[in-house]
Amino acid sequence: MSKVIMTVDDSTSVRQMVGFTLKRAGFEVIEAVDGQDAVNHLTGATIDMMITDLNMPNMDGIELIKQVRARPQYKFIPIVMLTTESQDDKKQAGKAAGATGWIVKPFKPDQLLAVINKVLR
Repeated sequence: MSKVIMTVDDSTSVRQMVGFTLKRAGFEVIEAVDGQDAVNHLTGATIDMMITDLNMPNMDGIELIKQVRARPQYKFIPIVMLTTESQDDKKQAGKAAGATGWIVKPFKPDQLLAVINKVLR
């Protein structure tokens, strides 16, 4: 059975690119358009990992991570931030919320897959 990864980004093109990369590598993908949409998708879903943007409407990536970590079944899944932000204070906020890793956009598909394979082992 393939691993399920939720991608959360308000940019359609980023969701498509990440989704294409993941599906080509054999992962199942659930897409969400922002943090609130992601939380709604979690009800009844089983995911193995989450990749989320930081800056999104309705609920940003930091708040999303806090809400995901508050759910016992998702307390320890890998959550990687995929964002244009690279400032240390943003990274610290992500880490404090429970982010596993941080990738700065634009990303290379090989780079994304290397991080995913590292954190899913």
